[in-house]
Amino acid sequence: MARRTPGDPVIVAGSTASRAPTRALITAVTALPQGAVILPGLDRDMPEPAWTGLLGDGHGPAGAQDHPQYRHAALLADLGLARDDVPRWDGTAPAAPARNRLLSLALRPAPATDAWREEGPHLADVAAACAGITLLEAPTPGAEATTVALGLRAALAEGRRAALITPDRQLSRQVAAQLDRWGIEPDDSAGIPLGQSLPGRLLLMVADLRAPVLDSEALVALLKHPLTASGWDRPAHLARVRALELDLLRRAPIAFPDRRAVADWAGAEADEWTAWLCDLLDRLAPSAGAATLAEHAADHLEIAEHAARGPAADGAEDAVENGAGDLWKGVAGACARGVLRDLCACAGERGGAPLPPADHARILHGLIAAEEVREAVGPHPDVMIWGALEARVRTADRVILGGLVDGIWPDHPGADPWLNRAMRAQAGLRLPDRTVGLSAHDFQQAAAGAEIWLSRALRDDEAETVPSRWLNRLTGLLDGLGGEAAAALEAMRARGDGWLAQAARLSEPDARHPATLAPRPAPKPPTAHRPTRLSVTAVETLIRDPYAIYARAILGLRALDPLRQGPDARLRGSAIHDAMERFAREVPGEIDAAAADRLRAALEQTLASQAPWPGFRRLWLGKFDRMLPDFLRAEAARRAAGRPIAIERGAELAFDDPPFTLTARADRMDHRGDAVAIYDYKTGKPPTAKQQEAFAKQLLLEALMVTRGAFGDLPPRVAEVAYLGVGASYKEETVAVDAAILAETDREFRDLVGAYAEGRPYIARLAPDVLTFASDYDQLSRFGEWDDTQDATTIPVGRA
Repeated sequence: MARRTPGDPVIVAGSTASRAPTRALITAVTALPQGAVILPGLDRDMPEPAWTGLLGDGHGPAGAQDHPQYRHAALLADLGLARDDVPRWDGTAPAAPARNRLLSLALRPAPATDAWREEGPHLADVAAACAGITLLEAPTPGAEATTVALGLRAALAEGRRAALITPDRQLSRQVAAQLDRWGIEPDDSAGIPLGQSLPGRLLLMVADLRAPVLDSEALVALLKHPLTASGWDRPAHLARVRALELDLLRRAPIAFPDRRAVADWAGAEADEWTAWLCDLLDRLAPSAGAATLAEHAADHLEIAEHAARGPAADGAEDAVENGAGDLWKGVAGACARGVLRDLCACAGERGGAPLPPADHARILHGLIAAEEVREAVGPHPDVMIWGALEARVRTADRVILGGLVDGIWPDHPGADPWLNRAMRAQAGLRLPDRTVGLSAHDFQQAAAGAEIWLSRALRDDEAETVPSRWLNRLTGLLDGLGGEAAAALEAMRARGDGWLAQAARLSEPDARHPATLAPRPAPKPPTAHRPTRLSVTAVETLIRDPYAIYARAILGLRALDPLRQGPDARLRGSAIHDAMERFAREVPGEIDAAAADRLRAALEQTLASQAPWPGFRRLWLGKFDRMLPDFLRAEAARRAAGRPIAIERGAELAFDDPPFTLTARADRMDHRGDAVAIYDYKTGKPPTAKQQEAFAKQLLLEALMVTRGAFGDLPPRVAEVAYLGVGASYKEETVAVDAAILAETDREFRDLVGAYAEGRPYIARLAPDVLTFASDYDQLSRFGEWDDTQDATTIPVGRA
């Protein structure tokens, strides 16, 4: 422009001149004959001393850079202009002049807020300034999103345009989800992150799964992704995935499925789907080795297309577009494909050293996180969601400023580990306050509309939130002024509370269909359909939670094993039980010096086959080693008194009155001359004497079965009964047994099963021993709508 003056008008509109190149451009444009600069949101209500103080007076050498007008003040100072030298660019009156004056005073720099005392009492029309403001202080982010959505919908119903302005993408997504209940799709200027689109999620899942081992939960998530096998028969694919999950992954269970496990499961019924899945598992597993970024990118692209294509043959262009199912279709698919193509191209040009797949996954996460997708659909033209940048040049009849929480609006500036604020100022570098000031300018402009909402959540998922500093200053000023200003603040809150109450009613049931909490169930099925056999361990369940027996034995419901297999207490207990069984069979006689090594070797073999987690195997072996010496000393005394003669032996005992069969599978029984010693291994805490008296009847019932000859060739007399605690430390819990106790156990058992045979209802959670007691059937009984203190309601089931 210095060499050749443009003949046409040159206009710079809407810039705050926050960057040096922009300031240089503005300076050049102002020197042109037909150059013009339009400053957005210039504050003409701030007194001149306060205006000039923005550049350094009382706020350090760098000035009040966190103030919304600092950039304008600095630009005009560089141009040698005063505010009075800047004319209004049109004659349109502000929507709320009184509010502009109120905000100008409220947003003064923190060291200059003493002006509130001097200028505050002279503010005119405070009530008019606040009349168009609704202060929404929601208890939770969910309540905030619901109320904001209700406000947007209400404005639309009145024939007005409404907009939510927020930098909080989580809030904007929640509001969009709430609007969907009315079939309203907002015009979201930011779109959705690519990583949350279907193609983006599939690519990220594949990148994260390229590892030496693949767990069952991650595999099922990939197989159930909407784009997986989209080039094949999708319903057939989902049916096969469900069968794989129920018949193999949950039933076995298998922590890390591989080709062999899938092939063995399919057996003779293997087909093209099984071959495709095995091929997918092979492609994922070998890619765990280090490779160049280009190799990782190419491999990742091939695996993603293979997963999306499904069992369809490669190159079937007529049935599968580009051989990748629906992966690359639509705007999101094109964007995702572009990211991968750019990555492959850049990686191929640069080469580089080998890196693990995890590094490639992190690179891909970063690239995809930087992309936004706007689908080519028809959103509603009068309901908008804007970021602060888009809101600078647009307006609406109702403007909702959402997410006014410190740390969101404004965001916390990142810490500089090398230079403090003074050093950055001396070096001429940007201060963290710069971004705060730009956000403050956006807030001041957006809050100047005719009707605005100021919205925030009082709590987030973890703790109470801190209100945005601008909201804090506005409410602090109004509350401090008292009188008319304090009344206006209460009116703002009252309007917000009214909208919150309306939003809360959205979750209330229709008066025509009142919500009723489920009672504590006590189903009463016909006696002919009641179980006539139980195990000794199920008797405890019948005492504590009869409903579980009803659900399991009568309804035939079983809890599924968790899909995510982990090194939990149940697996550890099973492994130690198997090791104890193997040791007792291999060492039936006296304990010798090699017993410790043999028992530990038995546990190592069991863990190797049942627990594919090396770290936890070492941890469990370490705990076992601490318990082992005490256990072997006690075991030597037991072996001196007798020998194991029944290990994991099953038995049944039939009762005539009432007709009932009791079953058992004893961990271990030792021969003691003309008697039997009964032992049960516990990796958890053995039941105490009080628990045995109340509900832990397992060993007493086994002893009763021994005396009644249920175990065949074993002597019908019991010498000792004990729980052997083999957890982190060794502990024995002896069970008192004599003829009187066994007779009482017999009577109690007959009374218990007789009561249910005669029609006693199966009460849910009848006698939980601890507050944390949990049943597999709590969801079925709708526990939570009732609690353990409520009386049970008898529910007749079927025909009596």
